[in-house]
Amino acid sequence: MKILYAEDELGLSMAVSEVLKMEGFEVTSVMDGLSADEILQKEHFDMVVLDIMMPGMEGTQVAENMRKRSDYTPVLLLTAKAETEDRIDGLNKGADDYLAKPFAMGELVARVKAMIRRNRDYQQTVLNLANVTLDLESNELSARSGSLILSVKEAKLLALFLEKESVSYSVEDIAGQVFQGEVSPEEITLYMAYLNNKLIQIHGNLQLVMKDDRICMEQKEESD
Repeated sequence: MKILYAEDELGLSMAVSEVLKMEGFEVTSVMDGLSADEILQKEHFDMVVLDIMMPGMEGTQVAENMRKRSDYTPVLLLTAKAETEDRIDGLNKGADDYLAKPFAMGELVARVKAMIRRNRDYQQTVLNLANVTLDLESNELSARSGSLILSVKEAKLLALFLEKESVSYSVEDIAGQVFQGEVSPEEITLYMAYLNNKLIQIHGNLQLVMKDDRICMEQKEESD
């Protein structure tokens, strides 16, 4: 499980990161809101923890930008602000919950685990993007000219991009999330080719492409 943690207090950042790592999470920590916003445009995380008051961009704005990109990763805000209005503002801008400073590490860990678990429980079983639909229960891929059944790995790979349409992934990301690390870069490229060929067969207007050593989804213009 990957967590992005944005906090400008160095001591707190180091302490929280260490606790989360001890709980088995892979933690990427940054010291300002702009860095968090940039990373979230490129990488997928299972959870995002944001301090509200940060240099460059506040945590509430980072959360709001995520939601504008249709990124529904759970967001926990950390705030030293006591005013109810500030917490309401954060929730209105896309945060799922907040935790007031100072907080107990045990409560933070419990909140993170609960939010990740709830997000998994409410994940969609049917994903749609452009003219393409993927049913995760049957692995049926459909578009304008019909449907076909994907293999389990093909369905998992495609689902990454349908769930987070604006996110690109490195080969290492995909190896870990889809293949549990047991795959070569060449095999991932082969799976991309299989998927793109199947999308062409059913006239799906999406394709997987490699750009700057990262894999992303692009939308093609529909032909008559």
